Amino acid sequence: MDKSLLRNKTVPVLLALLRIAIGWHFLYEGLVKVLDPNWSARSFLEGSRWIFGDFFRLMASNDTVMQAIDIANAFGLTLVGLALIPGLFTRLASWAGVIMLLLYYLAYPPFGDYAYGALAEGNYLIVNKNLIELVCLLLLAFSRAGEFFGLDKLIYEYYRNDVDDAGGKDYQPLPAGNNKRRELLKGLAGLPFLAGFAGIFIKNIPEQGPDAISSATLPRVTFKKITDLKGELPKGRIGNLEISRLILGCNLISGYAHARDLIYANTLFKAYNTDQKILETFHLAEMAGINTCFITTPNFPIFNKYLKLYGGKMQTICQADLKVSDFYGDIDKAIDYGATTLYIQGGYADRYVRDGKISQVAAAVEYIKKKGFLAGVGCHALEVVEICEKEGVPNDYYVKTFHHDNYWSAHPVSQREPFSVDIKKSVDHNMIHDNIFDLFPDKTTQLMSGIRKPWIAFKVLAGGAIAPRNGFRFAFENGADFICVGMFDFQIIDDVNIVNDLLAQLKNRQRPWFS
Repeated sequence: MDKSLLRNKTVPVLLALLRIAIGWHFLYEGLVKVLDPNWSARSFLEGSRWIFGDFFRLMASNDTVMQAIDIANAFGLTLVGLALIPGLFTRLASWAGVIMLLLYYLAYPPFGDYAYGALAEGNYLIVNKNLIELVCLLLLAFSRAGEFFGLDKLIYEYYRNDVDDAGGKDYQPLPAGNNKRRELLKGLAGLPFLAGFAGIFIKNIPEQGPDAISSATLPRVTFKKITDLKGELPKGRIGNLEISRLILGCNLISGYAHARDLIYANTLFKAYNTDQKILETFHLAEMAGINTCFITTPNFPIFNKYLKLYGGKMQTICQADLKVSDFYGDIDKAIDYGATTLYIQGGYADRYVRDGKISQVAAAVEYIKKKGFLAGVGCHALEVVEICEKEGVPNDYYVKTFHHDNYWSAHPVSQREPFSVDIKKSVDHNMIHDNIFDLFPDKTTQLMSGIRKPWIAFKVLAGGAIAPRNGFRFAFENGADFICVGMFDFQIIDDVNIVNDLLAQLKNRQRPWFS
């Protein structure tokens, strides 16, 4: 670096601060991986899809190689951070950091949205944090950054005879007298930052988990309550699919709430469930034993990103809209996205049956089955199930709303009209106003008791009006084989435990398990 530039007192200070900041970041990234016995870069490597993707996936396929990579990654990040903060062997540490960041960048280059993108704080076009940090490390490597408020200055002074090999011919020895003592103190300036990092990190160890700023790994959900899980979530079967009795719903991750007249609720849900939070929700649900989720076709990009980045195995039950203008379009789109099974969305099934067009529902079911998938029929109106059974529609399962009506916002039974759910809305509290989803729960219990097909009950909490233990018990005791529940991340562990407790103690169920 030009000597005249270094004579500017500001430049050495800025180089030192840059070195310390990058070192702080590397040290954090390394330590959270070292301290996490379950961390591995395997899913990160398996998700690589660019021109070097085959190479990275080959490494991930070998357990011995993977073990070496994990150790090198975790301890390499840690050692680079430990070197940069105090300015010790800065050039060597900088070059090591450059190599690591280059590999991260090549694995997931930011060349377009989700195509090659690992989880990051936003979307980038070619330039991302990895590349910026890489360039900064190159600057540190080609400058005398370790001599500025760093231990390298002291090492070079001690080994003055070897200075050409260690620091270059332009090395400036320490002055004599008081100035020498001042320069010695400057050389130790990085140590308080190292101590500060240690204090902050130790204080926050319970909250730490690998992050994805460097794209070296992915966030790991570290909810303390994961240790409070009570046993393994029971499963049932629909056809050849093994499905957890509790299924993750999709309304909350879609930013949609049946919030009645709370006009801010949808905006609040969307603000909380960011892309990263949605990924964490999928991950936590799968960790808790929920192996299946409901989904819509607009949800698939973020869901498939979860599968790729986390190595998730979660199955999907995708609702298909039967639009008149493109009747099979949503079905084809769901299949292309990788849906596990599909069902006719309840609002569409209600409308077609109400209008005397059960043949349309049957045609959609047959189309799904011809494509090689299990096919379900969703509905709010009980009449849909009645007519499907009467007409012999060959669906494999039902997705039917089911909840009791013992909550204050449910409108009077005398004012409930068939086919009004999801079709009619009123400002009159005595009429339907997005406040009830199973108009006649007693009739649902009676009818479904004679249906010999698996039944997934949804809206079991009436859009949040019923407490989970109460709603879950009602659904399982009265015949539901599975329940689909919209859950925020902080509700998942409690809901899984409730289901485990209820199913272990279930005594009043009359309908056989058709699953």
